[in-house]
Amino acid sequence: MTRTLMPWILLTCLPLALAALPAGAATLVVANKAEATVSLIDLDSGKVAATLPTGQGPHEVAVSPSGKLALVTDYGTREKPGSTLTLLDVPGARVVRTVDLGEYRRPHGAVWLSESRAVVTAEGSQALLEVDLAEGKVVRAIPTGQEISHMVVVGMGGTRAFIANIGSGSITAIDLEEGRKLADVPTGKGAEGIDVTPDGRQVWVTNREADTVTVIDAATLQVVANLPCAAFPIRAKATPDGKRVLVSNAKSGDLAVLSVGSRAVERRVPLAVEATATEGRLMGFGTSSVPIGIVIEPGGKRAYVAHANADRITVLDLEGWKPAGSLTAGKEPDGMGYSPLAPGKG
Repeated sequence: MTRTLMPWILLTCLPLALAALPAGAATLVVANKAEATVSLIDLDSGKVAATLPTGQGPHEVAVSPSGKLALVTDYGTREKPGSTLTLLDVPGARVVRTVDLGEYRRPHGAVWLSESRAVVTAEGSQALLEVDLAEGKVVRAIPTGQEISHMVVVGMGGTRAFIANIGSGSITAIDLEEGRKLADVPTGKGAEGIDVTPDGRQVWVTNREADTVTVIDAATLQVVANLPCAAFPIRAKATPDGKRVLVSNAKSGDLAVLSVGSRAVERRVPLAVEATATEGRLMGFGTSSVPIGIVIEPGGKRAYVAHANADRITVLDLEGWKPAGSLTAGKEPDGMGYSPLAPGKG
């Protein structure tokens, strides 16, 4: 059975060659949307160390500051919106608890504020939630008033959240200290991917339907640049050195590398992954493998790109700017998180 993307989401395998780029003890936490699981991949061996259950439609993963915990947003299915989070113990390779969000629907983006608290977008409720994970409850909800509040990042020393709103083609800035919305900033149709540069000065937003990337001054909330980036730019991830932003392009099936200094596309990296005709394949992307989720290791030497239509994860060498191998998790991998701890060693 094939599956089309919901209108409001719209959205050659490589041999394993990881020996050239040893990772040491670390875990890649991968959300497998089509099978309601998370894979814990041991990056030392490149193999799945454990597969853990989640709620339906796990979309995104956020790893706590210590690396011990991983938070998974249970988005739900087309027919039934999700309203839970799954909390995992990474070194223990176990589910800690399921957090019930009550009235709030379709949790998606997530960022940890501390080892016990996180902010989570609730698309179906047009809100940003602050969740106490030690208590397992929502402590406050801040309305965005925007359509499909999807991904979230935190900047300005942890005092400000920035949310990409797909349906409204905007970002929302929220003051986390006062718990109020500061402004909505129009960016472009289908604003989805978002990240803040390490210095905290710029917010980069991918507008998937407009085939553009918008750069915003984080302090003034003014748009400073709109850059072309085809096709279907869907995620953005700044490198740890702050020099570049990586953008996955779901339709063209490659990775764009944008220079923060020049605000221009520096290079395009072919990912050399072909789509596979598996059950649950996302339609409307032609032969693209549909690269979506991006994770960069803290040292900045490697990145991981999840291909939803190929059930593969590219290992990308960021020094040579070329694929260095591939990993396999579950069906329809998307959101991912990186932990410096080894899986199953707790």
